[in-house]
Amino acid sequence: MNIKKIELPEKSVLSKEKENFDYIDSFEGKLTDTGRRIDITEVGKAFFTSGPKWGKKMFAFRNKVVSLFGLKTGTEAASVKASDDFTCEIGERIGLFKIFGKTNNEIILGEDDKHLDFRVSLLFDKDKGQKDADFLTISTTVKYHNWLGILYFLPVRPFHQLIVPAMLKNMIDQLENGK
Repeated sequence: MNIKKIELPEKSVLSKEKENFDYIDSFEGKLTDTGRRIDITEVGKAFFTSGPKWGKKMFAFRNKVVSLFGLKTGTEAASVKASDDFTCEIGERIGLFKIFGKTNNEIILGEDDKHLDFRVSLLFDKDKGQKDADFLTISTTVKYHNWLGILYFLPVRPFHQLIVPAMLKNMIDQLENGK
């Protein structure tokens, strides 16, 4: 499976504000025709169950470190599990991630904190002109509020660029296999 880095898709609702972000990246992968309809809620659920094990360990370490600085870890809020009850509706939350927007082909999630705001777009594109293929793009945007945001993201960035393609690959595997 080929995951490639691309520009922020114009179809994403985040593209309207791209000049306001300090950091942007997008990774795209192709899903083969599974013969079944995949909806955006299924894509959202796959996001929360597709992290590589090493990524989960790094996120746990991140939470321990940032809690020392009073930053959000996602454990402060009552978390919803990615179960049948979770429908990726605006306002729902899983850990650090809050759902900010949802259309029939995109979910926007992220968090606002005192050091930075970030958004993640899960864009499921069924209309790229290729028969028997759909495309899934994960885009991340970051807006720094202060020097702590810049300092925080400095060591996060290289790991982010490793984790997101791994997650995207796992998401596509899940969606293609109907898990």
